[in-house]
Amino acid sequence: MANLTKAGSFTLGNLTVKRLGYGAMQLAGPGVFGPPKDRAEAVAVLREAVESGVDHIDTSDFYGPHITNQIIREALHPYAGNLVIVTKIGALRGDDGSWNPAFSKEALTRAVHDNLKNLGLDALDVVNLRAMFDVHRPAEGDLEEPLTVLAELQQQGLVRHIGLSNVTSKQVADSRKITEIVCVQNMYNLAHRADDALIDQLAGEGTAYVPFFPLGGFSPLQSSTLSDVAARLNLTPMQVALAWLLKRSPNILLIPGTSSRAHLRQNLAVADIDLPVDVMAELDGVGAAE
Repeated sequence: MANLTKAGSFTLGNLTVKRLGYGAMQLAGPGVFGPPKDRAEAVAVLREAVESGVDHIDTSDFYGPHITNQIIREALHPYAGNLVIVTKIGALRGDDGSWNPAFSKEALTRAVHDNLKNLGLDALDVVNLRAMFDVHRPAEGDLEEPLTVLAELQQQGLVRHIGLSNVTSKQVADSRKITEIVCVQNMYNLAHRADDALIDQLAGEGTAYVPFFPLGGFSPLQSSTLSDVAARLNLTPMQVALAWLLKRSPNILLIPGTSSRAHLRQNLAVADIDLPVDVMAELDGVGAAE
């Protein structure tokens, strides 16, 4: 079994988690919509993740919708005292599976209560506000109104900590004038490096950065350099991509997702990998070249 403590830990507000966690998005059906093909395996994946030492699970009630959180509750409730569950609000799924903005006070409040109900919690550890000015990438837009609503829910005791998702550096700075931000969750991986400067800035400020799609998401990473390095090290390309992220910056928290226990074990084994300096330099060139 992998030793997850080798990868170190980091803080989300006053909560400390291991840097290698688990993202629950893939527990829903195709396109993160509808039920999974094998619910029993989804439950087994979650239980094995926690039994292996994972103490940080990332989810949202718009995965499914509702289904992923309901599976988490079935698998893990009552939760271990050290388990941190991070969720996100700001979007709703259409009947066709589309991802639509849901920024009104009513929608945000309902989303928090839906997460609480489906997870079986009295308060949410961390809630990320997902900006939806562009569904696929960060885009400028004013977050003051929805963030103020979330801060009010925090004051009511329903939310412990607040983070941001799919945001720009300016939005992070502006949001900090309204409330404490404990993490930023954006798309970032070996080949998509737009947030390099933001990661370094957040590291200096002691704020966690959580890359989603760390393995490329719906379009898995393809890189001859990555494949060559993996072959030399007798690892899978995806293990190398995750190991690169862990070594990229100490404030990066990984949440690779899977619906398979075998794949989960491969992901968690990354905690034991320490890429040499020359390999890191070789991989650093992937983002610029591919």
